[in-house]
Amino acid sequence: MAAPWDDDLDPPMAGPSFIDRARSAPDDDDFPIADDFRAGRPAALPQEVAEETPFQQLIRHWMNERHAPDILPGQEMLLGRLLDHITKQSSDVELLRADPDSSEEEHFRIMLVQTEIERVKFVIRSYVRTRLHKIEKYAKHISITPMMHERLSKAELEHAQRYARLVEYHFNQSVLQSLPPQQRSLDEDVAFMPPMISAPDKLRPVFAHALVDCPPMRLPDGTSTEMQKGQTSLTPYYVVEHLLLRGEVELV
Repeated sequence: MAAPWDDDLDPPMAGPSFIDRARSAPDDDDFPIADDFRAGRPAALPQEVAEETPFQQLIRHWMNERHAPDILPGQEMLLGRLLDHITKQSSDVELLRADPDSSEEEHFRIMLVQTEIERVKFVIRSYVRTRLHKIEKYAKHISITPMMHERLSKAELEHAQRYARLVEYHFNQSVLQSLPPQQRSLDEDVAFMPPMISAPDKLRPVFAHALVDCPPMRLPDGTSTEMQKGQTSLTPYYVVEHLLLRGEVELV
């Protein structure tokens, strides 16, 4: 039985009047606005992978970063595009809100757009915080590993190096200077003892979901296996790391 308000109240979808005006707003043509305000939400397509929107790409990189024990390559260009888009959208919303010809219904739809903007901001903040946590946790490892430098932005690398120097100075002043000279180094590697410098644990198991048919990968027991498109496997991170960096799998 239909709800009593079905005939009187349309579902909260963008009407043509608001969409036409939003699309004609200045400098806002690099991210088309969807008619149902769901452009950033992943489409439920189990068999066919639709072309990702910038927000969908961000969500994928965000989830990969959260689940991966290692620091993944940064997405500066993607973040820059999304931040520019948020700035433009916020400005356009303010213009439309101030328009005296806007109806109450259009103001409600503007609220939906603002909600979507806040959702994008939340994901961006969480993505940046996740990377910052890893950078500070593995600051010394990053500083002495040139390969890691390529994955960080200039600001991230400078922060990692500065943070590593502060931590080392603190350790020296608090503890190390009171130890015998041969035990003051943070770089020493003693057998059967945990390393002094924290590094990502690539043996940690992760759930990997194949976006395409993947080439064979070698498992810890020496056997090899293949992941078909759409398949999800639980495996040590180092087994699928190269597939993740190539965009052939995502972590879930």
